[in-house]
Amino acid sequence: MRYIRFFNELSIKDVPIVGGKNASLGEMYQNLTPKGVKVPNGFATTSEAYWLLLEENSIKEKIKEILSSLDIVDTDNLQKRGGELRELILSCKLPQILVDEISEAYKKLSEEYGVKDVDVAVRSSGTAEDLPDASFAGQQESFLNVSSEEELLSCVKRCFASLFTDRAISYRQSRGYDHLKVALSVGVQKMVRSDSASSGIMFSVDTESGSEELILINSSWGLGENVVSGRVNADEFFVFKPMLKKGMKSIIKCSLGSKKERMIYTNDGSRTLNIPTTEEERNSYSLSDEEITQLAEHALIIEEHYKLHMDIEWAKDAKDEKLYIVQARPETVQSKLSKEVNVTKFSIKKNEDTKLLLSGRAVGEKIGIGRVSIIKSVDEFHKFTKGDILVADTTNPDWEPIMKKASGLITNRGSRTCHAAIVAREIGVAAIVGCTNATEVLKDAQVVSVSCAEGDEGYVYEGAVDYEVETTDISSLKPTKTKLFMNIANPAEAFKFAKIPNDGVGLARMEFIINGSINAHPMALVNMSKGKKVKDSEDIMAFMLPFKNPKAFFVQKLSEGIASIAAAFYPNPVIIRTSDFKSSEYRNMRGGLEYEAQEENPMIGFRGASRYSDKSYREAFEWECEALKNVRDEMGLTNIKIMLPFVRTPAEGKSVIEIMNAKGLLQGENDLEIYAMCEIPSNVILADKFLEIFDGYSIGSNDLTQLTLGVDRESAKIAHIFDERDEAVKRMLQMAIVACKKAGKYIGICGQAPSDYPEITKFLVEQGIDSISLNPDSIYKMHKLVSELEQE
Repeated sequence: MRYIRFFNELSIKDVPIVGGKNASLGEMYQNLTPKGVKVPNGFATTSEAYWLLLEENSIKEKIKEILSSLDIVDTDNLQKRGGELRELILSCKLPQILVDEISEAYKKLSEEYGVKDVDVAVRSSGTAEDLPDASFAGQQESFLNVSSEEELLSCVKRCFASLFTDRAISYRQSRGYDHLKVALSVGVQKMVRSDSASSGIMFSVDTESGSEELILINSSWGLGENVVSGRVNADEFFVFKPMLKKGMKSIIKCSLGSKKERMIYTNDGSRTLNIPTTEEERNSYSLSDEEITQLAEHALIIEEHYKLHMDIEWAKDAKDEKLYIVQARPETVQSKLSKEVNVTKFSIKKNEDTKLLLSGRAVGEKIGIGRVSIIKSVDEFHKFTKGDILVADTTNPDWEPIMKKASGLITNRGSRTCHAAIVAREIGVAAIVGCTNATEVLKDAQVVSVSCAEGDEGYVYEGAVDYEVETTDISSLKPTKTKLFMNIANPAEAFKFAKIPNDGVGLARMEFIINGSINAHPMALVNMSKGKKVKDSEDIMAFMLPFKNPKAFFVQKLSEGIASIAAAFYPNPVIIRTSDFKSSEYRNMRGGLEYEAQEENPMIGFRGASRYSDKSYREAFEWECEALKNVRDEMGLTNIKIMLPFVRTPAEGKSVIEIMNAKGLLQGENDLEIYAMCEIPSNVILADKFLEIFDGYSIGSNDLTQLTLGVDRESAKIAHIFDERDEAVKRMLQMAIVACKKAGKYIGICGQAPSDYPEITKFLVEQGIDSISLNPDSIYKMHKLVSELEQE
């Protein structure tokens, strides 16, 4: 056939004749099917078919004439010219030879699948589409559940017309593509019956941090168009490549999306229909762990074949329960950013008057400020002014002409892999998707700040909030003899901070993971797992979804938080400190009141190691141990070191280590080291005894200063006495370093002092400390100082 190519006749070399989408399908069908990657078969019209349509209907000059008065800045003009062009092509007659060849190919495909009229997806593939420097994602039309020859021919012509959608015209014009040199190929592919299963998108690189070690998968029930368009808030899964390649447990994070709709087949003219999901579907993950892993393995195979980071669409067939790849194209944004030697950091400057309005999924790491403009449809584009914050229920690629004018984007629905997020990321707009009720909370002309600079979660604040932008040339940072670690609190920010040159993590606080991801008193969960009545149990159960077992929930969510940090910095060491809440903080957690006494001074009360071996908390600590063992042994992240806080006596340290041993955390086994926080004067005075038990110390300068000087850190009256630079504190630091050096054990510091005071950093380097763990925003300036000191 002259104008048709089946997938087994196509390869990536055929982009000029069938576009990137169809060429890639042929490439995968031929080369990756033997490797276990299932690609539904199909065929594509060639670019010659498009040119034949224009030639036989004599419309090329008319297209040129309409384009001559195009102004993409004027949305009214753009819509008018786009409408004229589409109508022009739709009025054309398909050449008879093309009709005959499409009909013949469709019959052949139907015979292959053993049906009279096979159900197919009909998708557009521009010959300038999916190039490494431009995503062109979703610029042309797609049609699903096409199941007759008559429908197919109609959809082919509509695909040809969609070469001139408003969004496609704007996209090409703004990127310098000649409209009359871009043809369109139509791909016809066997549909995957995911309407009764699940489907979605995955990237072989993290779309936010740019980490090349992560695979991001978004998934929802039904046909994948809802995920692509951002109509649903999808489930989100992260897979860590190094452990996936080793055959270890590699899923490091799972987030439940609301998934309020499912797209299914329908027999009417619309071919598809959205229906509400059931409560069970909304409260369940749309993929199993085994399916997540299999998809991630496919992503590895695809990425390795193309030697590029890839943007992949997948679907699960409910009939054979197998996973299929239905599209793959190069990822365009992070692939460019990975070559950058400069790191730009946005920091929001909040105060007590800063008012949070709503939150959602952050796209990018920028901050945008402007007036709210709520847009409900393309008919309201004329209301939008350059610099406004675009607020919508959801967006699709039709909205690209105004998106590029926005200083920020906020949507009720969508995930980080929907088209709106992809385009926002590419044009550099701060975007927050999946906010649920943005169009209700925000008002037209209201000034807001859109912050994507605070990790996984994006926040919308009232008014114009001050912020700073810092750009650092990371190529100038060289390794130092004194290891420079980071203090990490939020696992969602770990991969972002890992881009800063570092030697590992000196302090990852487990209590931050518990507070953010578990949000309930651990003993409340322990008692719930035993069927006992617990205060706030309904709230706790709602937060636990999709988990029903409190222990499984606690161990899994704690494992995910620990694994996210350990994976981000792998293979560098990551020191995880077991939970160090004070009783006053535990009381404020869901279900916490009945488990915590009111203490006069929680700072020196029931905290740290004393809590772990006490029968009132021991079971919860054992759950912490199980999570740590899971991450180290099952997920293979043996770069984790464990640190115990507030160990008052050597005997107390031994008692806790015995509990750890009983839960399978054995010092020396699988490279496990167990450290103690050096934060109590007894840790310094009896350092020789403590270091017989522990593999090293990390100095907690905050508590050590408090207890050395007898200053309550929470007392405003004597706050002026609290000073880590005090001579008594410095002597404590020196004694601890000397003791560890004598014992041949690790010694670092993770307290606040070196982040705040260059003179303390200087003192520690002079004393020969092994590592200094700093807040991420301090590491650049202290790196320079340490380098200079070591050169003296």
